[in-house]
Amino acid sequence: DSFSNSHLPTSLPSTSLYLQFYYCSQIPEAWRFDCYPERGVVVTEEMCHARNCCFIQSSQAKTSGRNGVPWCFYTPDYPSYELVSIADTEIGKVGKLLRNKKTYYPKDIDELQLEVLYEEDYRLHITDPTEKRYEVPIDVPVVQKRASSNPSYTVDFIKEPFGLIVKRTQTGTVLLNTSIAPLFYADQFLQMSTSLPSRFIYGLGEHRSNFLHDVQWNTLTMWARDVPPMELTNLYGVHPFYLSMESDGMAHGFFMLNSNAMDVALQPAPALTWRMIGGILDFYIFLGPDPSSVIAQYLDVVGRPAMPIYWALGYHLCRWGYKSSDKTWNVVKEMLLLPLDVQWNDIDYMDHALDFTYDTTNFSTLPDLVKDLHRHDQHYVMILDPGISNSQPSGSYWPFDEGKKRGIFINDSNGDILTGKVWPGLTAFPDFSNPDTHEWWYQNLKSFHEKVPFDGVWIDMNEPSNFFDGSLNGCPENELENPPYTPGILGGTLKAKTVCASARQKISTHYNIHSLYGLMEAKATESALRKITDKRPFVISRSTFPSQGKYSGHWLGDNRSQWKDLATSIPGMLTFNILGIPLIGADICGFGGSTTEELCVRWTQLGAFYPFSRNHNSIDEQDQEPTAFSPAARIAMKEVILLRYSLFPHLYTLFHHAHISGQTVATPLLFQFPNDEKTYGIDKQFLWGKSLLVTPVLEAGQDHVVGYFPKGLWYDFHTGDSLVSSGEEINLQAPIDKINLHLREGSIIPTQVTETDSSQPLHLIVSLSEDGLAKGDLYWDDGETIDTYEKDQYAYIFFTVEQVEKMHNTLTERVGTPQAECSVESNTGPSSSCWCERASSQSRLCRMAELKARLHFTFSIPFHLAHSRARTAFKSILNCRLAWMDELTYAVPWGAQLSTSPLDDENNVMPMMRG
Repeated sequence: DSFSNSHLPTSLPSTSLYLQFYYCSQIPEAWRFDCYPERGVVVTEEMCHARNCCFIQSSQAKTSGRNGVPWCFYTPDYPSYELVSIADTEIGKVGKLLRNKKTYYPKDIDELQLEVLYEEDYRLHITDPTEKRYEVPIDVPVVQKRASSNPSYTVDFIKEPFGLIVKRTQTGTVLLNTSIAPLFYADQFLQMSTSLPSRFIYGLGEHRSNFLHDVQWNTLTMWARDVPPMELTNLYGVHPFYLSMESDGMAHGFFMLNSNAMDVALQPAPALTWRMIGGILDFYIFLGPDPSSVIAQYLDVVGRPAMPIYWALGYHLCRWGYKSSDKTWNVVKEMLLLPLDVQWNDIDYMDHALDFTYDTTNFSTLPDLVKDLHRHDQHYVMILDPGISNSQPSGSYWPFDEGKKRGIFINDSNGDILTGKVWPGLTAFPDFSNPDTHEWWYQNLKSFHEKVPFDGVWIDMNEPSNFFDGSLNGCPENELENPPYTPGILGGTLKAKTVCASARQKISTHYNIHSLYGLMEAKATESALRKITDKRPFVISRSTFPSQGKYSGHWLGDNRSQWKDLATSIPGMLTFNILGIPLIGADICGFGGSTTEELCVRWTQLGAFYPFSRNHNSIDEQDQEPTAFSPAARIAMKEVILLRYSLFPHLYTLFHHAHISGQTVATPLLFQFPNDEKTYGIDKQFLWGKSLLVTPVLEAGQDHVVGYFPKGLWYDFHTGDSLVSSGEEINLQAPIDKINLHLREGSIIPTQVTETDSSQPLHLIVSLSEDGLAKGDLYWDDGETIDTYEKDQYAYIFFTVEQVEKMHNTLTERVGTPQAECSVESNTGPSSSCWCERASSQSRLCRMAELKARLHFTFSIPFHLAHSRARTAFKSILNCRLAWMDELTYAVPWGAQLSTSPLDDENNVMPMMRG
């Protein structure tokens, strides 16, 4: 920014002040770091100078809801800590930091210990373990051995003011530079800034925003909050992790392991500032170098997602307002001719909204309904809220009476049970940081399961939500309720629509562990379901925190039946995939407000490609089950749901890779094309895994949609037609009954036939590359046993296809058809070869039908060899039979032990979701 007299103050009492002003004016606006970040304050020049900071009014207009260029900002030499010593350790370095000048926040910590841990070649861990302070109680790796002598990073130190600089060895790119603004470390205010190598930054959930965050003076607040998704607001979950792209297509990640309320301020330098009101500075840097590797390295620290139970992939249906079990049952019956695997109930099933009860008047047939669902291979999920009524007659409500006896509820600052208010009225809140609470929770779930044999649990309202601000009796006026700095929390206080920050829990005050509440409840619920069902638990949670994917999935909350909400569900889904929670979706057709037929059809098409697919509706709104619409709409919805079902083998395999190696299921395009900057901002399209490109219609009244196709060869999934892209946008036809899907060249997708008769074969869809090659894989197990991969109770099959010039005439009816040669490798037997036939010499897309594979392991799921009766979208593509491992003639039924009996084709069929 150029210097001009218009920037001068009206009076200059001294030459030194003039020089200071000139010095300050030379700092470009993009690099001005806010010295007065408190909200609701009109900062004057006197207030700013009291903090020894620069004050220059900016002419740049503030964007609505944004902070804008700070008028009060730090000088480059603003006093901070001094590095007084540094020494080597077995796994890194340890240093001592001293502060010689007090800051403007109370209770400065004058001496810090810096610990730099070279944990892995691609992972750096920095923390400050000197003073015993609250630390986040999640499991992270304890490393005893230093990384190799040639890690992919270098670490440099600036002595005074202290700064830490981390560079990528290969390119010299600066990944972290904390010297650009002063470090603050007070009891209730921690602040650290860093430069960013580019403006391309992702993660930092949970917020309603684009997938690519805006760095134009954008502050993201984190503090779990019950509120329908809206922009510029802290929402249900807290995830202080970001992924940053670099100028050369490389990527790195940064994880701040802190659960206190915080702001993350982005500015266009580009740069980022962390402001937290407790805990410690404990952070990891992940060197990638590609985006997928960054996420895998992050999940090496917090934990990879659980493998979902197979039926979780099916179509789920729910609403608040069924009002009776008979109404719920009628909905199930009306869906008889459409795919439905999981029926849910919201809180109306409960007796006066009391957890672990059901209304014996309006829901008297609920146990019978659930048993009937099970008879039809369907499943049932119920909601639970954490608030436990404390106002029932003594001795009449075991959950509260027993919980009070065991002392498992959150207490107020006086040590009494804190009273809040939720759906059942006055309530107490279980303290899930207490191991005794987990046992109490399990006993409640087990007792209710004996009455209503549910299959999964939906845990809602677990921020925790409270209809009071704090408690029935308010909250004390102390430093926990009124910290020196309050992040930009909706409501302006920590207690807004939750419990008092000063409330006492087993391991700490609520001030420190508020945003962990949903994670801790998910852990208790997941553990209980393991014991009760002896199968993989199915848990969906509203509030989330890092490591949550090990215990639950998530949905994007109380959205609205609006086209905007349809569109914003994609960045939400992509963000949670990079945060390690791939079992994610939004309420299809919208939760609040009344949907339209067109919106619901388009949302069902997109929702068929959410990893977690649920139609959910609010009370007193119009019905939005597929059966509520016109015959044409019902057919369109049914077709796309059946399309999802046909892709289950592929989707299940993607979840397997997420579970064992931290890959994404719903994948941003930039992950597969990191050298194509045009993909960096795309959040209206996405991939399943690496190969299947989804381009939905997201606006009303459209019969075309524009999609970006990275450079290469792509195939229309529905027709087999190919297109060659140079890296360009293409206008696609999109009639109301179609969602555009394209296969990337060089991929193989396993599919299944979607008929109610589960005796159908698997198919492989092969999209040859320009070089005539393709590869793909299939993971298969019994779909429900816990830890099948860890116990080596699975089949993993890897397919490769290579185009050959010769004609193949083994199948006489296909003489002269161009061929591609394929091979199959598996952990269950020897390799084999096969042929795939193409429609013409020009076509590079082929289909191998009736995958004849007998997976031989202790709970084999054999593929039935009956001829397919399913429609095929590839009518012009000739089918061929893949014969594999014919020598394995013995297999055993679903869930059984190894047997030497011959395969019975009538009883031993590949499991399939109800459709």
